[in-house]
Amino acid sequence: MVGSRTIIRTADICDEYPNARVCELQFRDFSDREDFHGKAVTFGTYEDNKGLREILCKGGSGKVLVVDGRGSMRRALCGGNIANLAFEHDWSGLIFNSAIRDSHEFVQLDFGVKAIGVTSMRPRTDGIGIEGSELVMGGIFIRPGEYIYADRDAVIVLPKPVHE
Repeated sequence: MVGSRTIIRTADICDEYPNARVCELQFRDFSDREDFHGKAVTFGTYEDNKGLREILCKGGSGKVLVVDGRGSMRRALCGGNIANLAFEHDWSGLIFNSAIRDSHEFVQLDFGVKAIGVTSMRPRTDGIGIEGSELVMGGIFIRPGEYIYADRDAVIVLPKPVHE
């Protein structure tokens, strides 16, 4: 227990629910919180983050935004301003199969941010991203509305929440 919140470990969930889908990507943690969980909101794109602000402004209480940037490390899909927007709109966490930038601005945010790396180049804003798409990343499917659990060990996906 940290403060008033209970930490839910992905290894414990996998022990109890062997059908949990484990994302094979090795994410790095960039914010103050390494563990988080919530209902999946998905966004598929490539080096383009147009539309992310609108999704985040809808509110994220109990939700995790999962962004599949197809592993591109050339352009960051999130910087400090977008991370701050997510924090202000109460998102549980952000997960990027891509790079972020301005990582020093994420350090004290009390919610989760995972990405595969960092770069300095800003994203394109052509508007090619698709909200609500089924993602295939790290060897698993992630569908909107499924449940994400993330901690230092892994990101796992289940059809519904399994914690109390």
